[in-house]
Amino acid sequence: MIARRAFVVSMFGAACLAATARCNRAFANAAYPAQPVRWIVPYAAGGATDVLSRVICQRLTERLGYPFVVENKPGAGSSVGTEAVINSAPDGYTLLLTSTANAINASFDPTIHFDFSKSIAPVAGVARIPLVLVVNNDLPVHNIAELITYAKANPGKLSVGSSGVGTSLHLSGTLFNAMAGVDLVHIPYRGSAPGLTDLMSGQIQAMFDNVTSSFELVRSGKLRALGVTTKDRSATLPDVPPISDVLPGYETSSFYGVGAPAGTPKEIVDLLNREINVALADPAIKKQIVKLGAIPIAGDAETFGGMLAAETERWRKIVALAGQKAR
Repeated sequence: MIARRAFVVSMFGAACLAATARCNRAFANAAYPAQPVRWIVPYAAGGATDVLSRVICQRLTERLGYPFVVENKPGAGSSVGTEAVINSAPDGYTLLLTSTANAINASFDPTIHFDFSKSIAPVAGVARIPLVLVVNNDLPVHNIAELITYAKANPGKLSVGSSGVGTSLHLSGTLFNAMAGVDLVHIPYRGSAPGLTDLMSGQIQAMFDNVTSSFELVRSGKLRALGVTTKDRSATLPDVPPISDVLPGYETSSFYGVGAPAGTPKEIVDLLNREINVALADPAIKKQIVKLGAIPIAGDAETFGGMLAAETERWRKIVALAGQKAR
């Protein structure tokens, strides 16, 4: 009888402790945020990553009552900032601007010592940005079919720039070469700007670039756009057809979203997802995103997680085509 009473008391105590823990967690989550939140951008300040982040963070600050502060942590193709978030407490107070680089590095960079898919909890999508294939105005081609014909007639004589080895711009060119059966020689630059400068001067003949940083050059007639890399036309360059019209199945893009350290409570993830989706649905914010040449990505955390997995697999196949790894 004594042993039975001891067992009952023990079980009752354990149940009380579990209930207290659940209540504490619920209280903590209900109070979130109770302090400023760090929003890590794993790139240098400036450009679309900062604009997208600051627009969303401003709205989150207004709605949730505590500052969401953008913090730039560039380095190692986004891995420095990513690892800083992975090593942070899973309490919702450190978030990551996830991007195409995370999907690419999973197979391209053998030096990273973390598994992104297991170390980051997907929170929400933010935006997708089409890439565009632009060429120098003196190149005697006006569409993708003509470029392929010209490249085949001049093997190894045309160069295609990118913002660096292992970027979505570089690998989009790799995929194009493989699917078109051509040999555009890759010339990597330290960012898009110097590559676009050389393209306009005729030092290189072509370049894959984010619509965000090149559409004004196309609109002003300084460069000629041949095709976008998404399966649908870009609202920013509506007269430019998809490359897939000529090469069925061709598709790449850059994307951005939000992640948190693995283990972040689901209640916090869901709250952040709801608030980010509210921000993306706001007409003023949507207008700012579209002005960048980007397309808002709405949906729940699970949907964004599925997109991350699909993008990681897509880029794994393209990296295998490239036959090149980071060193």
